[in-house]
Amino acid sequence: MKAQLGKKAPLLAVSEWVQGGPVNFDQLTGKVVLVEVFQVNCPGCFLYSLPLAIDLYRKYAERGLVVLGVATAFEDFDKNTLDNLHRLAEKGEVIGETLNMLNRHGKLKEGHLSYRIPFPLAMDKLKKREQAVTEAEIMDFIREQIPNFEHHPADYQRQIREQVQRYFQSLEYRAETFESYNLKGTPSHILVDQQGVLVECTFGADPDLEARIVNLLQY
Repeated sequence: MKAQLGKKAPLLAVSEWVQGGPVNFDQLTGKVVLVEVFQVNCPGCFLYSLPLAIDLYRKYAERGLVVLGVATAFEDFDKNTLDNLHRLAEKGEVIGETLNMLNRHGKLKEGHLSYRIPFPLAMDKLKKREQAVTEAEIMDFIREQIPNFEHHPADYQRQIREQVQRYFQSLEYRAETFESYNLKGTPSHILVDQQGVLVECTFGADPDLEARIVNLLQY
């Protein structure tokens, strides 16, 4: 089931809860739910989006906001792993580019994350890709990214199809929550209202996120 704004949010596909949980949208009726989707090897997630989610959790949890963290993987499958998520949750350990960037910004304490993530954390459900990518998958992806693709010159269409095919072939795994919400990367956030309806699904920074949460909490 693909997510659609204004419709019931599909349940999160989770392989394991490493902290808190298990919990899902069908158990959170009456609550506003913010899901922060991140990768363990994603410096921007740890510099910006996760600290913001923690701040929102601390401000609004008592007013009915539930914050969940879902670690996904659409690249760097050797780093964005369940084991590394366990290390993050249990010891504050970070790896790869996250480690390098936080170290450069002076955000680590004795080599570990300087803050604790206080809300439940889960790993997206990953499925190993066993079948070759289909032409339908390629074209669905292209049409989502390039409106009126068929109106472009034939050489351009061929080049794009080849690029997208190579991209899909590079994906060792498919992340179910990432795909069902048609996410474009990390960090991303999913915002669901008290009735379980998907209000927002956004990639990157959203300066209006807190205002939207406050507005939902007033209903």
